Amino acid sequence: MRSGLRVVVFGILGHIPLAGIAWQALHYLEGFRRLSCDVHYVEDTGAWPYQPKGNGASEDSADTINYIARVMDWCSLADRWAYCSEPQGRRIFGLTSHQLAQVLEQADVLVNLTGATILREEHLRIPVRIYLETDPVQAQVKIAQGHHLTLDILQQHTHHFSFGENLGAPDCGVPIGELKYQPTRQPIVPDWWTPEATRVNGACFSTIANWRQSGRDVTLNGDTYHWSKHQEFLKFLHLPEQSHRPFELALACDDPDALQLLRSHGWRVRDAIALSEDILPYRDYILQSRGEFTVAKDQNIRLRTGWFSDRSVCYLAAGRPVITQDTGFGKMLPTGKGLFAYRTMEQILDALEQISADYSLHRQAAEEIAVEYFSADRVLASLLERAGV
Repeated sequence: MRSGLRVVVFGILGHIPLAGIAWQALHYLEGFRRLSCDVHYVEDTGAWPYQPKGNGASEDSADTINYIARVMDWCSLADRWAYCSEPQGRRIFGLTSHQLAQVLEQADVLVNLTGATILREEHLRIPVRIYLETDPVQAQVKIAQGHHLTLDILQQHTHHFSFGENLGAPDCGVPIGELKYQPTRQPIVPDWWTPEATRVNGACFSTIANWRQSGRDVTLNGDTYHWSKHQEFLKFLHLPEQSHRPFELALACDDPDALQLLRSHGWRVRDAIALSEDILPYRDYILQSRGEFTVAKDQNIRLRTGWFSDRSVCYLAAGRPVITQDTGFGKMLPTGKGLFAYRTMEQILDALEQISADYSLHRQAAEEIAVEYFSADRVLASLLERAGV
């Protein structure tokens, strides 16, 4: 990797102004910067801004622009971002139109984080264009079923990377077709997640998640694979009762019946949207947790994509043990200390007992996994090397 590489990260920070999305983008931006890259953030969207509290789109982009500006200022990139709004006549915020044009003309690498940006003519002039898929399955199934537009969008890129680290393996059920997907994982900046010693005695295992999401299930070879996590949580509804330990879910959920059901079985529940309006309360919540217990999407579990959550990486970096559903990631990541993959209730209970028996050991192991396998300098240097720059 040559010094001074000019990298433009395209993302959805303003389109989905929630802390989990922000941290995801920030780790890429800071990671590239620490590799001595000249980095900019660009959001080029054809949609109106999404307002989490109103659960819908808004024609007023003021809150979105202020949010992006605040996040970029926090990481000292106040003069290195642009938000391009197609619904507002290609109006550009942040950089001027001339500055943005210059950034794109001079860029060596475009990273299409989440693959959400449809590339324009000026983007296609950038020599290395990386499609960085954070959620496998959807695009691959569409292409396998003859969705030519999806294939055309992906073929605009020169390289394809995926958090589905098991794609193409014999035990993975995802059809990958003619595209070559290279494995990658969420980069983390470890020192961002250890700002101070935090007392965790008596704290809950927790996670931050959406409860129910519709419209993204896929059918493959006659079987339906689900996107929404609520079905997986319900499989382990009795966990607090069986383990006699406290668990808390920070959920984006407006279903009072679901909330009552969870609470009746011992789950503590709080509002994930309020927690996610800014990046620091989100981080504080993780730092104050004992560890993470969470589930994965059915699509990743049954198709064994090897996917691993970027939020779980934050827990690991904070020295918080993680217990999460098995997607095949154990082929790439060490499990059994600090990180546990489970399929059954018995495996969850066993992991809890192991962590309780030597919490300090598992905290240290979690942090070591984050540093060894997810540090931004390693993850992003490998990404750029394999992209040929």
